[in-house]
Amino acid sequence: MLSLDEYSERLDVVLAARTRPELDTVIADLPHVRREPAPAAPEVLSSWMSSVSRKGQWTVPPRLRLVTRMCSTTLDFTSAVLQSPVVHIDVDDYFSSTDLVLPDGATADLNGIATVGGSTTVKVATSPPSRTLHVVVAGRVRFGSVTARHPFGTAFKRMLG
Repeated sequence: MLSLDEYSERLDVVLAARTRPELDTVIADLPHVRREPAPAAPEVLSSWMSSVSRKGQWTVPPRLRLVTRMCSTTLDFTSAVLQSPVVHIDVDDYFSSTDLVLPDGATADLNGIATVGGSTTVKVATSPPSRTLHVVVAGRVRFGSVTARHPFGTAFKRMLG
């Protein structure tokens, strides 16, 4: 049991907290508090013989699973609302193309993709990982492609200053 004074002090810290570690200090000595957060289940995007498109201000979960068969997928991160600066994407793909459109300054790691008769193309920086957005893609692509790129015209805009 907490005294009223201790409760008030902890409540003040909670209300002023901006990060998870600041909150953890408030509850660290309390009984039956989960110390390790359970890993969140990935959001699943699944499509067969059609297309998947996420553009504009869509909310990007920290983990995403793409299950695609003979379709076209576009994930545009340029205006997306990120829940985490690192986004992990697990791909399970047959005969499809996946296009990842990343904002300027974002990085991507496609080294975890195993391809069979397919391709991976990285047209963005790969390291050091960006603090704003770093996309890590892993999984299997069979007779398809995965491309990480900036929006069209980004290089031209950089040249103009």
